[in-house]
Amino acid sequence: MKPVVLALWAFVVFSSACAGAEEVWKITSLNWEPYSGACLAHQGSAIQKLRELLRKEGIRLLVEFYPWPRAQARARSGEYVGYFPAWPEEVGADFVASPPVSWSEVAVMKNSSGSLSYDGLDALFRTHVVGVVKTYVYPRPVSDAMAAYPHHVDGAPNDMSLLKKLARGRHMVAVTDPNVMMFLAEREGIHNIEPLAVVVKRELVVAFRNDTENRARLALLRRLLEEASATKDKNINKDKESE
Repeated sequence: MKPVVLALWAFVVFSSACAGAEEVWKITSLNWEPYSGACLAHQGSAIQKLRELLRKEGIRLLVEFYPWPRAQARARSGEYVGYFPAWPEEVGADFVASPPVSWSEVAVMKNSSGSLSYDGLDALFRTHVVGVVKTYVYPRPVSDAMAAYPHHVDGAPNDMSLLKKLARGRHMVAVTDPNVMMFLAEREGIHNIEPLAVVVKRELVVAFRNDTENRARLALLRRLLEEASATKDKNINKDKESE
């Protein structure tokens, strides 16, 4: 085979291989139903949103599930893009946060056998023992109240443990995402838990490991989120015009 023909053949084969290559983003996550979970349909609602966004660019999302501290630690490896879903407060120093991919809430949950009123976080922590998940970095209003009244904070290792403590009356109130706690309560057949007050809505972001490649990925995800938001706004305006 002549050198020119051989070189051309090699170029075509290499180009075809590159064209067929699929970009893959691998992230770590936690079982935090209904937002993320190894056994959930689509691996959870937040994971599904991220996967559908990336699919528009032909990117495949792979997710590995671990306990939350381990998920955050493993994401430091170059094998992973980062971890998701995280509250902004949970984005570590060596990571950078994406815009919100989805949203969660932080709420005061109560044992329904007790008669309680909500007069703010300070009063709640001052007068009650409050259950929390000790591996979470809570939004500032909650973390400030926890710091002010540490003797009234009862930490659980995860949301399931927190749910069981609350259901058994170990403490009468807890602070966590209400969707997570009610999902677990329904699955476990626990019926004496109810929300008392929503404290704050909180973004769910991707925590990208902070390096050159991931900053490019962050820019891509930001663009995809902006395009999705613009499309949603356009559809809302169309619906209003048709009314």
